[in-house]
Amino acid sequence: MVGVGEATHGSHEFFTNKHRIFRFLVENKGFSSFIQEVGWGSGLRLNDYVLNGTGNLRQIMQEEFVNEYTLWNNEEYYDLLQWMRAYNSTHRDKLQYVGDDVVYSHRRIFQEIFSYVRERRPGLLPRFGELYRGLIPVGDVKEWQERYDAQPLAVRQRLLRQAEQALALLRTLRRGPHDRDATWAEQQAAVIVRIARVSSSDDPQAISNFRELGMAENTAWWYRNMRSKSVLSAHNAHIGYIGFAGQHDLYRQGARLRDMLGDRYTNFGLTFYQGSFNAWPTESGLEGPLQEFTVGPPPRGNSETVLDRVRYRDFYFDMRAIGQPARDWLNEERPVRNIGGAYPEEDDVLALRQAYDNLIHLHRVTASHLLPPAGDTVRGGASP
Repeated sequence: MVGVGEATHGSHEFFTNKHRIFRFLVENKGFSSFIQEVGWGSGLRLNDYVLNGTGNLRQIMQEEFVNEYTLWNNEEYYDLLQWMRAYNSTHRDKLQYVGDDVVYSHRRIFQEIFSYVRERRPGLLPRFGELYRGLIPVGDVKEWQERYDAQPLAVRQRLLRQAEQALALLRTLRRGPHDRDATWAEQQAAVIVRIARVSSSDDPQAISNFRELGMAENTAWWYRNMRSKSVLSAHNAHIGYIGFAGQHDLYRQGARLRDMLGDRYTNFGLTFYQGSFNAWPTESGLEGPLQEFTVGPPPRGNSETVLDRVRYRDFYFDMRAIGQPARDWLNEERPVRNIGGAYPEEDDVLALRQAYDNLIHLHRVTASHLLPPAGDTVRGGASP
């Protein structure tokens, strides 16, 4: 499992870099899955396209990459998904696309569960309908999630208990330890529990920790049950062992995966010296249209200032094997840019070598190419 981060959610070079890394690992190291920071249910639908060519990719991306995932609706990921589909059309061993996030639910997950129950014990369908009442999203996802989160805490905690009861009941339908259909259905039900768990608290730190835990559980489940070497794509903070200013006490997905998988997990943090990216203005609260921002060289005290003095314009290195004096420098905390979905935001403060095993530094980045509305022409040129 190779985590590959990004220092912004909206830069072309970060996304095409992931495409290049994934393609190399597929063609040379037997990797077969691309796991992304996007909802599990959206991943199921996109994987239908990757495996079977089901649906129109542009339409699927527009419908699934919404709300905080709107930044993924770009030509760079369009090209990656098209490449995965083209690879599958000519190879016996198939590539798969996976969403590991647990921010909100998806009707597709419930369809998988009810289809399984209908096949195993249709008499239980009414009971599962009762247990999942209030958890199945209806209408616009954003509006539904806002209504769900606005419910009293006691109601959200009751819905979590219902999801847990549904998972326990589903497990009674298993026909043995090697029942693959049961393993798949139980994972879908477990995802519902993880999604409900994120909304079962009003404490922002608890919510963030539940999200990191859910992403790690989904990723580790895929790795173990699909026996699939995988690239995990997410923000630096999610693939790293620590990350984001003021949030170092959060138990990050990267740290959890290191605990779950040991040395079978490694990661690459990404930094940049200057350039452009897409993001929402901080004051918008991730509402309205995305905007392109450009930043110049960082302050003198930032890690990127020193990294950019290396004689290579763009470079990567293994921080686990680095010698002195670089080792001590990398173990010291200092500011570094880690920009999420909104800008401006304060720089992170961390020791690079404590957050990542490997580092990729780019001198300049450019903004990703957002996809136009359906029906417009897609530009070419977002190749890796």
